[in-house]
Amino acid sequence: MRIGELSERTETPRRLLRYYEEQGLILPRRMENGYRDYDEDTVDRVVQIRGLLDAGLPTRVIRQMMPCLNGPRSILISDVSPQMVATLRAELERMDRRIRCLEQNRRAISDYLDAVLPAERAATAP
Repeated sequence: MRIGELSERTETPRRLLRYYEEQGLILPRRMENGYRDYDEDTVDRVVQIRGLLDAGLPTRVIRQMMPCLNGPRSILISDVSPQMVATLRAELERMDRRIRCLEQNRRAISDYLDAVLPAERAATAP
């Protein structure tokens, strides 16, 4: 399939697909005319990449994980290097810190709204 179809099927802009290719995350074949040609498995691969990016993993880590990924919801574990384990642990710790920060900011905004909304309702009451 050409890049336009892959873009539509994965709801991923063409520019991002080209970026994924530059990063070594997807590998299309090249047709004689130079156009990219993606196989059907690339749809699942792009969905997986997007999910990992949404989870906060950088492309350099995703690239390291690609040999272990075999579909949108499966991970194949064979020979995992100690370096990969350390990288994933560091990413998990980074995500945990980010979650704690987001939770703290969410509480602060919620507390602010709780304080402001009753005052706003009282000010607009007839």
